[in-house]
Amino acid sequence: MSANLSAILYLISGVLFILALRGLSSPETSRQGNLFGIIGMLIAVTVTFLSVGNFTTGFIFVLIFLAIGGSVGAFIAYRIPMTAMPELVAGFHSLVGLAAVFVAISAFINPVAFNLGTPGNIKLASLIEMAIGAAVGAITFSGSVIAFLKLQGIMSGAPITFKGQHLLNALLLILILILTFYLCSTQSSNLFWILIAVSFLIGFLIIIPIGGADMPVVISMLNSYSGWAAAGIGFTLENTALIITGALVGSSGAILSYIMCKGMNRSFFNVILGGFGATEQASGNQNKEQRPVKSGNADDAAFLMKNASSVIIVPGYGMAVAQAQHALREMVDTLKKNDIKVSYAIHPVAGRMPGHMNVLLAEANVPYDEVFELEEINNDFANADVAFVIGANDVTNPVAKTDPQSPIYGMPVLDVEKCKSVLFVKRSLSPGYAGIDNDLFYKENTLMLFADAKKMTEDITKNL
Repeated sequence: MSANLSAILYLISGVLFILALRGLSSPETSRQGNLFGIIGMLIAVTVTFLSVGNFTTGFIFVLIFLAIGGSVGAFIAYRIPMTAMPELVAGFHSLVGLAAVFVAISAFINPVAFNLGTPGNIKLASLIEMAIGAAVGAITFSGSVIAFLKLQGIMSGAPITFKGQHLLNALLLILILILTFYLCSTQSSNLFWILIAVSFLIGFLIIIPIGGADMPVVISMLNSYSGWAAAGIGFTLENTALIITGALVGSSGAILSYIMCKGMNRSFFNVILGGFGATEQASGNQNKEQRPVKSGNADDAAFLMKNASSVIIVPGYGMAVAQAQHALREMVDTLKKNDIKVSYAIHPVAGRMPGHMNVLLAEANVPYDEVFELEEINNDFANADVAFVIGANDVTNPVAKTDPQSPIYGMPVLDVEKCKSVLFVKRSLSPGYAGIDNDLFYKENTLMLFADAKKMTEDITKNL
């Protein structure tokens, strides 16, 4: 394939990627955005595939590994439940970072194959790009692995901190810059391997102090890192599609991280440097069993809803775990038949990643005009009769507004306690992902519904 034709097709794929991002910015156009992204990636992969010079050996190897990777990816995506989507995203980010590291290693060991010069005499610009791509890729890989372990529950979601942590992170970042400088001066292979090792280490150190409540921001941040790693390696490979795609992913991920930090009252620079959300938790959780709670059943909940004029649904991770979105839609349809106004309130970080709840509600064909973000609906709770909280915990916790010692202090939360009645569906009084007790459980106007979210919702519908 000629260079001119490749450049034109790469440009077309880049335009399709931009259209994909635009489509994914709204639930109404998200399917179309996904389609644009698929077509763009298909074009990019095909062009790269046809650009392999040696069709006797290289072509066969590319075909083999493309088939293996595609089959594994399709199998995982088919089998993965929606509740595990954040873990899947973290896992994919780690692979992007690792791929960037492998490409950088290949280019450093055999620069002739990449037209970058000869061993010990690599072009300066290429060496800088290679070092940046390898460093960011290594940080992305180790950071994503820790995020995966925390999300999967293999590793504790609590912040892991130690004295001098921020200073150590800062020194390691400075060390990476120094290593990059001397690597470009000497082109020493030892410095190159040390650079990668230090980058792996700092990726690990940046993520371990981050608490579970802030994990959605971590996913967004690592998404950005993976994009910049890909863009850096795109320059090394002189691949236009990789540069464009990486820059789009990196910049959009950074913008999303900034928006989420603003929505959670977090410092954007603290997110980048690690260690945010690592506040010591208050000790108020220890006596929660002694605090009185009011519990009810499906019949009680149905009675309150039948006599309400407006109901606000607050979905959370518990709904995702129970796969209760379809049962919830059925319950809402029943309420509407009784002329009860129903709205959905979505917190920016409800679930385990941005947009988690929106995707689940869209899967149940919930009308988009009934779904509202926190800023749009938070003032409506004071005028609503019933708030039906189905599995949302940290995002409804009033402690975020009252306790400076809480790890979620300052994070905007949904003001569900202002409703006349709050129905809270939960299996137990266990804390949320942030690991702290929810004061909403013990409010006078809260009725706890201890059960599986799907089963309870179905029972309420029957009683309605």
